[in-house]
Amino acid sequence: MSEAAEYAIGAQVYCEQGPCGELLRVVVDPVKRAITHVVVGERHGQDVDRLVPVDLVESATERDLRLHCTLEQFASLEAAEETKFVQPPGGQWGYGQGQMLMLPFFGLGGMGMLGGLGMGGLGMGMGGLGMGMGGLGMGGLGMGGIGMGMGGMGTAGSQQGVTYDKVPPGEVEVERGQHVHASDGAIGHVRGLVIDPSDHQVTHVLLDEGHLWGKKEVSIPISAVIGVDGDGVRVRLTKAEIADLPPVVDVDGDGDGDGDGSGDQPLRSE
Repeated sequence: MSEAAEYAIGAQVYCEQGPCGELLRVVVDPVKRAITHVVVGERHGQDVDRLVPVDLVESATERDLRLHCTLEQFASLEAAEETKFVQPPGGQWGYGQGQMLMLPFFGLGGMGMLGGLGMGGLGMGMGGLGMGMGGLGMGGLGMGGIGMGMGGMGTAGSQQGVTYDKVPPGEVEVERGQHVHASDGAIGHVRGLVIDPSDHQVTHVLLDEGHLWGKKEVSIPISAVIGVDGDGVRVRLTKAEIADLPPVVDVDGDGDGDGDGSGDQPLRSE
């Protein structure tokens, strides 16, 4: 399953013992340009859609998709909460409106840097930014501590001469939509995570539109995050220090140069 087109919306989905639902949507990592999960609507009267990692997909055709898991295992998969994903405009990679969700990942870029998809003014990605949701579907984006490793210098996706602290996505407890608090007060909400395309490590937390600084892209270094609690994400910087941070996000780093965030490179399966 290397071609995204093999995941046909509306295809019947089967577990090892029999039918378990219908393929409703695909979930895309816009930085890797890869399908990471599929959303399956359950049968048997249960009003719960399941988030299925693509590594559970055994085969897929235009009419059916087969999973190597039992019905019991399927029923235990994480529910697909759409609020934790970003819904991009229709028409991307052959999927219509409402047929694709994106992880809230933005490519590290800007100022001439290379970046990942970013999704034109809409932001990319998965809504729940595993960034804190127990583990996006089965596995991705789990929760963990915020320990920081050192990023590489001058690599693709990084600003030349600048080193950023980095953290694997599965160790970031930040969720899309959470409140963000500077050391001297609230400043906005989480839009997503900024990812270095060269190694797919988290470098920054991106604020959503509507923060204190209007339309300015505001990205807070992951090293400045000191904790996540019931009130949201807390950072050690003041509002003034955050206002002075340079832009690092390539909001439309889709690689086709047209500025619409649609991308011209094909999707693949993780």
